[in-house]
Amino acid sequence: MVNEQVYWLWYPGDFEIHQGMLQNFTREERGFDWPAYWYMDDCHRNVSFKKTYELTAPTTFKVHAKGQGYVLVNEHKSPFETKITLQPGTTTIEVFVGHPSGLPCVYIDSDVIKTTADWQASNFLETHPVGFSARYTQLLQDPNQVYYQHQQYQPEVVEVVNGGVLYDFKRAINGVVQVRLTDVAAVTLCYGESKTEALDVEMCYYKQEAVTETTPVRKRAFRYLFVPNVKPEQVTVTADHEYFAYPERAQFNSDDQLMNRIWQVSETTFKLCSNLFFTDGIKRDRWIWSGDAYQCYLINQYLMFDEDINRRTLLALRGQDDLKQHLNTIVDYSLLWLIGVENHYMMSADRDFVASIYGKMQSMMGLFETQIDQNGFVYGREKDWIFIDWSEFDHQGPLGAEQILLWKAYEAMIICGEAIGVDVSTYRARQATLKTAIMRYFWSDQQHAFIDSYESGREHVTRHANIFAILFDFVDAKTQRQLAETVLLNDAITQITTPYFKFFEADALCKVGFLDQVYGIIRNYWGGMLEHDAVTFWEEYNPADQGAEHYAMYGDPYGKSLCHAWGASPIYLLGRYFMGLQPTKPGYETFELVPQLDHFQQLDCHLPVKDGEVQLKVADGQLTVSANRDGGTIILNGQATQMKQDEVYQFELKTNA
Repeated sequence: MVNEQVYWLWYPGDFEIHQGMLQNFTREERGFDWPAYWYMDDCHRNVSFKKTYELTAPTTFKVHAKGQGYVLVNEHKSPFETKITLQPGTTTIEVFVGHPSGLPCVYIDSDVIKTTADWQASNFLETHPVGFSARYTQLLQDPNQVYYQHQQYQPEVVEVVNGGVLYDFKRAINGVVQVRLTDVAAVTLCYGESKTEALDVEMCYYKQEAVTETTPVRKRAFRYLFVPNVKPEQVTVTADHEYFAYPERAQFNSDDQLMNRIWQVSETTFKLCSNLFFTDGIKRDRWIWSGDAYQCYLINQYLMFDEDINRRTLLALRGQDDLKQHLNTIVDYSLLWLIGVENHYMMSADRDFVASIYGKMQSMMGLFETQIDQNGFVYGREKDWIFIDWSEFDHQGPLGAEQILLWKAYEAMIICGEAIGVDVSTYRARQATLKTAIMRYFWSDQQHAFIDSYESGREHVTRHANIFAILFDFVDAKTQRQLAETVLLNDAITQITTPYFKFFEADALCKVGFLDQVYGIIRNYWGGMLEHDAVTFWEEYNPADQGAEHYAMYGDPYGKSLCHAWGASPIYLLGRYFMGLQPTKPGYETFELVPQLDHFQQLDCHLPVKDGEVQLKVADGQLTVSANRDGGTIILNGQATQMKQDEVYQFELKTNA
């Protein structure tokens, strides 16, 4: 049955690429704009749309477009916004649209002729199925605009301090401040994610001077607002918070009140960073980083289960077909993009999306082929950034962690290629050759671990390659456990200091069974931020910091983001490991629950799966599990139970007594 939903149509990927470019232009710092420092594509400027109809009766239609152009019907041209009459028979409609400054797109909603998802789009070089979005289905919408929902907030605390007024909204705001003034012509607005930042009139990240009631005020992220040199009765402020509403697909409530609060603040943090795309933070950077996005795909799977934001982010990051540079200039971020497509496929079983993007995956791999040495190892070229993490790596020659990522990226090519019937024998052969080379050059029998570099002869071990080896099943389960014990739990190995890679480390520790350690880390690390009155989770937290030290990063007193997407990782860790949920076939055709619930005496947890949800309840020493779709298996105490849709399963839990 044909889907008769009417959409605004565009060339596939163009909406995401165009809006992604605009998103990467939104960063602001102390009065200047800071566009992202990597190459960015934009949408095609002229495209065409085409569909052939078999008409049995006369009909009329009108074309609406964003841009300039014409309608071609059986070789006859007509302008936009003109009623066109068609006679019975075979009729081919083509719409040509050019837009020199925005996204060319088209909309038709007549009795018979409609811009449905089965049209074709061309950039005059290639023709593909059109791009569209369920967010743009109405004539009065414009896909060149992003439509947010709005909520008005008043400050909850008003404090007279430092000769001015400090407003505390008690929550993170991402929006526009509106002011009403009495007996004062104009004011200065000083914003802060922290109280300390807002009160620092000289160094606060965001400040706008000479603001009147009619001054356009820019969208900014903050919790606190300081207005110097005024009295409370002279200024009234309101915050117009802008956000994307995502469905409530998950919930977590237990007898551990601290863990409940950690889940709630993680959810708030993640949704604030989830608008049209996954961005790193709402104050800084506001950019779409591929490494940050990869972790967001994992969290999304256990919270919102929104497939569209995954697709939009993947398309925006990749850009147009002609790849000129690694994503965000970072080689490992390009690899994580490939792995992210595989993760999305396992979550969604969206073969149409994989088919539409696989060519871009192949060209990405083509870029890697230009920088692979005789052993199959990827190396950095001039202007490439081999990042992995902020750590003291032995960078002489190819880096071990990068090679394991490349090995996993080959696996992503194999899995996604097989899903759409593409020959993947070349990738399979390269993956096998690469694994042999990695084991030969990067595995140290003496260290019982993977090393950074073989060229230097130092056999320097950091955690990163070993974490990837665990996460991506590069080695067998026995070796994974050994790596955790000899590297991850070894205090002599340099500790990871960034939350970005702490996410991966906690993931790896959980995977090999060290859940007690990770549970303690979550309570101490994220709980520590809550002790500092955090309303969202931070880019980084160091318990040893004092006072304003908590807000400093990158040499900037307020450079740390206090609302950062990767700070929401407890949602993924709790859902994936403590609830034990994961798909075992794409789109949760089959999935398993291996709950590890020793830390909970009471629990009510709902988690999303494709086209449904699972529910776990713990009460009175008993576990109750149900799912509203087929395909699940519960594995408890080594025993597997096949689940049927809507049936309830109960188990006695063993105590630790």
